[in-house]
Amino acid sequence: MADSVTWRKAIPSFIVALVVGSVLGSLIQTQFNLYALQALGVEISLWTRLETSVQDLLNFAPLYAILFGLSFLCSQGLASLVVRFTAKVSRLWLYPLAAAIGLWATLVLVNTLAPMPTLIAATRGFAGLVSMLLAAAFAGWLFARLVTGARRHNGYSAIPVMLLVVGAGLALPQSEAVAQEVPGYKVETLAAGLEHPWSLAFLPDGRMLVTERAGRLRLLTADGEVMSGPLEGVPEVFSSAQAGLFEVLPAPDFQSSRMIYLSYACGTMEANHTCLARGKLGEEGLSDVSEIFRVQPAKAGNAHYGGRLAWLQDNTLVLTLGDGFDYREQAQRRQNHIGSIVRLNPDGSVPADNPYAGSDQYQGEIYSYGHRNVQGLVYDSERDLLIAHEHGPRGGDEINIIRPGANYGWPVASYGLDYTGARVTPYQEREGMVGPVLHWTPSIAPSGMTVVSGDLFPQWRGDLLIGGLVTRQVHRVRLEDGEAKQVGILFGGLDERIRDVETGPDGAVYLLTDSADGRVLRVTPK
Repeated sequence: MADSVTWRKAIPSFIVALVVGSVLGSLIQTQFNLYALQALGVEISLWTRLETSVQDLLNFAPLYAILFGLSFLCSQGLASLVVRFTAKVSRLWLYPLAAAIGLWATLVLVNTLAPMPTLIAATRGFAGLVSMLLAAAFAGWLFARLVTGARRHNGYSAIPVMLLVVGAGLALPQSEAVAQEVPGYKVETLAAGLEHPWSLAFLPDGRMLVTERAGRLRLLTADGEVMSGPLEGVPEVFSSAQAGLFEVLPAPDFQSSRMIYLSYACGTMEANHTCLARGKLGEEGLSDVSEIFRVQPAKAGNAHYGGRLAWLQDNTLVLTLGDGFDYREQAQRRQNHIGSIVRLNPDGSVPADNPYAGSDQYQGEIYSYGHRNVQGLVYDSERDLLIAHEHGPRGGDEINIIRPGANYGWPVASYGLDYTGARVTPYQEREGMVGPVLHWTPSIAPSGMTVVSGDLFPQWRGDLLIGGLVTRQVHRVRLEDGEAKQVGILFGGLDERIRDVETGPDGAVYLLTDSADGRVLRVTPK
């Protein structure tokens, strides 16, 4: 039987190996994240690299220590049992192998269960994954060396322990506190029983169209009654997690053309796109449906599609897109559509005055780029502004004024951290990149946006109303002189995820609640 190890020796040895493995894993993920930015041409100084590494040791390493610690405990425990009952097995190769396999299995499990495709960004690529596994293997080897004991003539009389002492971490900027507005309105339910409704659009006769993320298009009467079953003719939708049917938008000449536009996810889990189709609306459904745009290239996973639509004054159509989560660096590469906003003619062709129209290097549909996941879009005709908001990671949600050809920074510049607490980037602002007019940290998870018009709510006129999925309320934002400020919070008493916010032809505010039993709500003054 192999040599025995006492608990008195094993416990401190395990702690030392765990600390070393966690620190190494944190340092490795930082360097791979910074390398991804360098591949985009971003210069990163040695001081910035060191500062970012320390920040990640403060913010990312504790979470990683829990993740790695659980896998390390299980893998080393199993390896110890094998050694205990098998005399011919050496700890010096079994413990490292078990540690690497344990971490790999844990990452697979976490990525399967977590809402994001890849929890630790450094493991998106093969080299980063192997490096993290090698760090785990080193921790396993160190644990084996410590528990077997070291002979003085071999130079292992002691294991040095390094303590990183940091005076103060850089705190995340906090958004200003804004009080809930005193209700001067009433909220009524127009329709219920909708499965994760995503978008609401009004027809000239007062009826409404509502999309359900699962792939259904519903027609509602002006009173909110759901008319029969789902409309026929909707294109085949890839529905999974964040993927599904997104926005519905009538054509500016709908009265005569009967054309509506649909954005949606299409494809499979292994290869999918954000797609745009149009068709003619009849009483029973759509006819003459055709796909007019598809994001290139295809991506894997089921996150970050964008999908909002808006008409500009010149009758061109704007579609927002996402970075696909695992493909964030592609948002800086105009050779593809990922992480951009595109502008199209009504037939899907490229407008001649697009920033990159006719380019043999860049995608001609691109109107702006450097976006993460744009799920709010509105054209303010009174101020001639195209306004978009996008999800940050952990913090750093943004409102942006969209200008043709502008770069909005992601992932080179961001106010947010990754979900693990790691730095996505050392920079909040960069020369040549447009910063947000407002950002939220912590995140509100914005979705849906309208500019209040009409006379029903004079105190809100011209303000933006933005749905919050995480905050379960609507945020009122005022734009003045090129700056934005949150001035109020609405509908918090609903305690529901707000997916879409629209101003109706009657001046009332309409809300969609995001749940398996979603509702259409109508807000009017008391």
